[in-house]
Amino acid sequence: MLETALTSFTTFFATIGPIEAAVLFATLTSRMSRAERTQIALRASLIASLILTFFTLMGGPILRQLGVSIAALQTAGGIVLLVIALDMIFARPGGAIKLTPPEDAEAHTRDDVAVFPMATPLLAGPGAMSAGILLAANAHGEPAGLAIVMLALAAVMLVTLALLVLAQELNAFLSLTAQRVLIRVFGILLSAIAVQSIFDGIAASGVMGAAR
Repeated sequence: MLETALTSFTTFFATIGPIEAAVLFATLTSRMSRAERTQIALRASLIASLILTFFTLMGGPILRQLGVSIAALQTAGGIVLLVIALDMIFARPGGAIKLTPPEDAEAHTRDDVAVFPMATPLLAGPGAMSAGILLAANAHGEPAGLAIVMLALAAVMLVTLALLVLAQELNAFLSLTAQRVLIRVFGILLSAIAVQSIFDGIAASGVMGAAR
């Protein structure tokens, strides 16, 4: 159970990216009052939580209705997470956890950034959605395992909300180097989780046994 909790928390933390989101949030809301920033942070966190909860609970069943097996889901989800992890480790510009130039331009011209770009695609992006589906699939339908995954998601979203509320202070406290070090550390952890998921998916598929 502890292993599931740690894996779920690390995976959600890496794919949601609270630190990166807080840094961007500080930039987008630099001219707003503390009350306005807090309100936007609350809305963004709530909307992202609802989106990720839906994909975590319903993503797997929907894919299974489409004929996608758990093994295929584990393998595909692991590949997606591995790509995100590599972007984090090598700090690739325009990677899977970044805004595209058009999205960045639109974000800076919006008065309300709670829904876009904060809730989605920054917090509830493709990587976090895939992570939720994958972690729920790894629970194999066990209520206790699924509950741990949901608690880990809730914990990460609470941390995210706290960092968004304190975004200005966090941005001033953490240097760019410190931010990159933290992102790379979580990228390495996420890459290990992703590779293990790929291994589990291939093993569960029976492909290796059939090849023999």
